[in-house]
Amino acid sequence: MTNQGAGTDMRWWTRIRYRARSAAEAGMTTAEYAVGTLAACALAAVLYKVVTSGAVSAALQGLIVKALHATF
Repeated sequence: MTNQGAGTDMRWWTRIRYRARSAAEAGMTTAEYAVGTLAACALAAVLYKVVTSGAVSAALQGLIVKALHATF
């Protein structure tokens, strides 16, 4: 009977510990999403600048023209 009481206390302690850990990590998850979103936007801006630059644009146009004029 003593083991049953100890098991109940242990489960109670585990629930409290889990709630405390979840509350502490909730802000971290939001901050991580914010940093990840900011990094994705920065990467998209850099890629946009690279793709719309003159050299890359000319290379892409040359590649498309070459592909359209290719014979199989």
